[in-house]
Amino acid sequence: MRRILLFITAAVTAAAQPKVVNEGHGDFLLVPAGEFKMGDNFGDGESRERPVHAVYLDAYYIGKHEVTNGEWKQFQADPVYNDASLWPNGRPVPKDQSPYWTQPQNHGGGTPDSDQYPVIGVNWDAAVAYCNWLSKKTGKKYRLPTEAEWEKAARGTDQRRFPWGNSIDASFANIVGSQKFDTVKAVGTYEKGASPYGAMDMAGNIMEWCSDWYQRDYYAKSPKKNPQGPGKGAYRVLRGGSFFFEAQDQRSYARSGAWPSFQAFRMVGFRAAREP
Repeated sequence: MRRILLFITAAVTAAAQPKVVNEGHGDFLLVPAGEFKMGDNFGDGESRERPVHAVYLDAYYIGKHEVTNGEWKQFQADPVYNDASLWPNGRPVPKDQSPYWTQPQNHGGGTPDSDQYPVIGVNWDAAVAYCNWLSKKTGKKYRLPTEAEWEKAARGTDQRRFPWGNSIDASFANIVGSQKFDTVKAVGTYEKGASPYGAMDMAGNIMEWCSDWYQRDYYAKSPKKNPQGPGKGAYRVLRGGSFFFEAQDQRSYARSGAWPSFQAFRMVGFRAAREP
């Protein structure tokens, strides 16, 4: 009886929430509350992607697209960019230290016609600062998605291998060999590559920061409800494959990590999440 009541409550809550919200900084898509199975259920991944385990997540919104150069420019142009309170360590990244910003071959944000390309070379601190800025601008809570939230948004609840299904080719995502020079493409280029909730480019294009500390064996001890990752670590989680990864490495349950201060890498960017 209690389970039925919880299901009814969750259904009513989900029905009351709009499926898409946009407060002037891109579309954010509703991922309803509920359970999914997280991890490598195909047996083709790494040991760090196992065991498969049930996770229950409260409802949240996920960015339809990776954060773009155009959106990043708005943050950089705002005088509060240098407000130390936005930055996790109180140290803003100098604006002139954005790798690839002036490189046309990588569609850097300082080059013409680049606004719809994902911002790249952004470290974890800067990604968090952007989310804090959005929160301050809108009065809503924006943040990086947890690793569990990222995976559910990417593959839904049916344990599919990729956001769109179980097979992959270059018509679904920006993977290695998709173009003469492997680099980013404009967000939303691959309409066939949408996740079950409508999120784009959750395989290929760029790797995306999550909020969690990375721990190789975390799945064996992860709590079932709203896992936040380990309490400390050396690396932060990266998800989503990239334009420089082979097809098999674009799977939605693949996971890796990097130093939070890691900036000089053209395959790394992020997307934001929003609390209801």
